[in-house]
Amino acid sequence: MAQTSKASDRKKSATSEPLRFAHPFYASNTAPAKRPPQAGYGQRMLDHIAKNLAKIPKVKNTGPMTLAAIIGDTAASEIQKAGKIRFHVGGDSGVPDVLDRETRQVMVSDAMTSDFNTTDSAGSPAFLYHLGDVIYTQAKGNYLSEFYVPYKHYPGKIVGIPGNHDGETPEKIADFQKYFCADNQTVPDVAGTIFRQTMNQPGVYWLLDAPLVQIIGLYSNCAENPGYISGAVPGNDQKKWLISTLKQIAGERKSGNRKALLITTHHPPYASGGHSGSIDMLHDIDDACKQAGIMPDVHLSGHAHSIQRYTRKVPFGGKVLQIPYLIYGCMGHGGQAVSPKFPLTQNDQTYEFGYKGWGYALVEATAQALTLTAYGVDWDANQKAIKTPIDKIIVSLANNTVQAVKLPPAGSRKPKQ
Repeated sequence: MAQTSKASDRKKSATSEPLRFAHPFYASNTAPAKRPPQAGYGQRMLDHIAKNLAKIPKVKNTGPMTLAAIIGDTAASEIQKAGKIRFHVGGDSGVPDVLDRETRQVMVSDAMTSDFNTTDSAGSPAFLYHLGDVIYTQAKGNYLSEFYVPYKHYPGKIVGIPGNHDGETPEKIADFQKYFCADNQTVPDVAGTIFRQTMNQPGVYWLLDAPLVQIIGLYSNCAENPGYISGAVPGNDQKKWLISTLKQIAGERKSGNRKALLITTHHPPYASGGHSGSIDMLHDIDDACKQAGIMPDVHLSGHAHSIQRYTRKVPFGGKVLQIPYLIYGCMGHGGQAVSPKFPLTQNDQTYEFGYKGWGYALVEATAQALTLTAYGVDWDANQKAIKTPIDKIIVSLANNTVQAVKLPPAGSRKPKQ
C-alpha cells in the first residue's frame, strides 16, 4: 500500500509544471517548517534521502567484542601488561582495478606496515580500524582487487564499519557482512593465495571492548550525504543499542573502570570540503549520549577524502568537555580539497586543521590519555612509501582537554621511512 501511494504521489508531481532546479528546495530561503510540502518529497532536500535509505541489518550479538576475540588471548594479554594499546585508523580505501603496487591505496598500506616491529608484538599496532568504504565499485565480489590484494603485505587484523558505498546495494552490504562479520576467522575463497582471514565482528554496528579503550562503531547508512543512524526506514534498533551500550559504559565508569571512549561513523558530523557534515546524525548521537549520561572522548569518521580536525566544546555534567571530531578518509581515495581557512569557529565547534592528500592515523591509548597522530603519505622517487606526521593531538582523560602538539614545518621534516 505504501509503495502504491509513493508512486501515485510521484506521478502527480510529474504532471505538474517542471521545476526550475533538480530539487524544489534548492533556491528556497524559507525555513523548512514553513514550506508547502511537495507531494512525495517532503519539505527539505534531506526528506527524499531519508525515505530511500537502507534498513540496517540485524546484528548477531549485541554484546561487546573483546580484543582477544580478534587477535587471541596471548596477544591481548601482552598489550594489557604493556599499559598501552596502539592501532591504525582510516577509511575510504577501496580503489577499483588494483594492479598490485600501482595505487595510492597500496602506498598507504605500505606506510602503515612500516609501523610494525616483529620483535615488539605489544608495541605494534593491534589492528587497523577501517572507517568505511572498503569497496567502491558496484560490482559484487570485488574484495579481491580492492581489499585483499592491497593489504596482502599488511600484517595486522582489519576490523571496521561499513561506509555508504559498502551498503549501497543489498549485495554489497551482504558482502561486507560475509568478510567482516563471519562466524569464524577463516581465509575466504575470494582471497585465493593471499592469507587474510575474514573477521568475526558481531555486525555492522558493534562495540570493541579492548584494554584501555572502547570503540563504538555505528553504520551511518548508504546515502552519499548525509549520514543517519536511525529513522523510519533504517529502523531504531541501532540507536536503542547505542543508548543501552553507552549506559553500560557509564555504569562501568562509576565503578572505576575508566577507558577511553571512541565513537566511529563513516559520515562525519562536520566537514569542510568535498563532503558535507551530518548534523542530524550528530543530534541523534548526542541524544543517545545525553540519555546515557556519557559523551565520547573522540569521534572518528571518514567519507571526506582528506584529513580534518575539529574541536567541539560541549557543556556536560557540570563541565565543558573538549571533544575532537576527526576525519581520516584518505587511505586510497584522497587529494580532495579542504577549506584552508582555519581555525574557524562556528557555534560550539572549531575547525582547526585540514590536509589535502593521502594518509592515515596512528592512535595510542593509555590509562591517562589518547594520542592521535595523523600521517601524510606519498611516494618517493623509487615508489617507496614515505610518511610524514602532519597533525598530532593529546586528549587528556582526566580533565577532558585537547592539546595540539606543535610539529615542525612540513618542509623541514624528514619523512620516516
